[in-house]
Amino acid sequence: MKTAGQSARTDRRTSEPAPAALPRRAPLPAHHPDPVLDVVVPVFNEENDLEPCVRRLHAHLAETFPYPFRITIADNASTDRTPRIAARLVAELPDTDWIRLDEKGRGRALHAAWSRSSAPVLAYLDVDLSTDLAALLPLVAPLISGHSDIAIGTRLARGSRVVRGPKREFISRCYNTLLRGTLAVGFSDAQCGFKAVRRDVAERLLPLVEDQAWFFDTELLVIAERAGLRIHEVPVDWVDDPDSRVRIVSTALADLRGMARLGRALARGRLPLSALHRSEDPLDGPELPPGLLPQLLRFAAVGIASTLFYLALYTALRPATGAQAANALALLISAVANTAVNRRLTFGIRGRTGAVRHQLKGLAAFLFGLAVTSGSLALLHHTTPGAGRRVETATLIAANLAATLLRFLLFRAWVFPARHSRRTTGQTTS
Repeated sequence: MKTAGQSARTDRRTSEPAPAALPRRAPLPAHHPDPVLDVVVPVFNEENDLEPCVRRLHAHLAETFPYPFRITIADNASTDRTPRIAARLVAELPDTDWIRLDEKGRGRALHAAWSRSSAPVLAYLDVDLSTDLAALLPLVAPLISGHSDIAIGTRLARGSRVVRGPKREFISRCYNTLLRGTLAVGFSDAQCGFKAVRRDVAERLLPLVEDQAWFFDTELLVIAERAGLRIHEVPVDWVDDPDSRVRIVSTALADLRGMARLGRALARGRLPLSALHRSEDPLDGPELPPGLLPQLLRFAAVGIASTLFYLALYTALRPATGAQAANALALLISAVANTAVNRRLTFGIRGRTGAVRHQLKGLAAFLFGLAVTSGSLALLHHTTPGAGRRVETATLIAANLAATLLRFLLFRAWVFPARHSRRTTGQTTS
């Protein structure tokens, strides 16, 4: 037995130089002498479930897993017979280990166990074995092959079979919907207790994850996705544990606080996401998208320049074409230029890949701007038929400012999404 103690605490050394990029993903060799997979089972006062869980997991891995493995029991300061049972299991079952932590917290247990492991693939599952173990090999296979960086079980994808009460189903779906609405995540199920990660990725991710309890999973996934890492999803069969000890209200409040904290950190660019960038990945660009505030400032600067360009075009075209045609032509030309400049400067995307798609989506945003500005002109001419050029110009400036905020949101979430296209969803059913 090894005591982890305070080793699981987050270590944020922001003053150190940024580490080199992660190496390119590669498959693990077919013949690996050391454990390839380390499955962690975090427990707190689980004297009834621990032994049947570990014995069943050990038997399943021994029969079906083609590589050497290890099972690590991570005891979160249990006060019942859990430590004695864990020690006996380690003595009886080969390839089994356990650590003892002085403080509670699932995130703290996973941080400690994963940090000390030498296995190239790290996983964890809940002690109640709500998830069918048949999904374990499909979960870790993309990591062993070098296809993905992280793999998660999902209860919310097509192909999943879930048995649980309406209350927990409603809470789970509300939580994941809230995540998509607030942090714009692309993965479907943040809280399923069935996940795996490559060790080289975990070494960079764990120091950035602050939560030590239930929000640990969500925070790890959000940071990984924002950094452009590849997340593989596996539909699972899942049966709710009626004896679950999760305190729904306190956990939900802690999750909301975690979302707010993580959202602020991402918006202010405080997380060194470049530490998770992979070198020579053909799907990765040379730069990662900046945080919300830098993006907003750059978008505003580009918007000011675009507005001046638009007004110059409108003034030049107005005598020959009339107000409405001049507005449409000037807005179209400036919108194409605006999309191209924002693509490069605001969202850090270089090269021609996806440029046509980005321009087409940018034109959709242009149509919104056209509707707002044309509608404003029509309303002005209807209410004030004798309005002069200065009033027209002031009206157009106000209309453009009104459309700018929504256009930025469209650009960030739809035209230039934050690397969500690199998430891959497995189609393997368990």
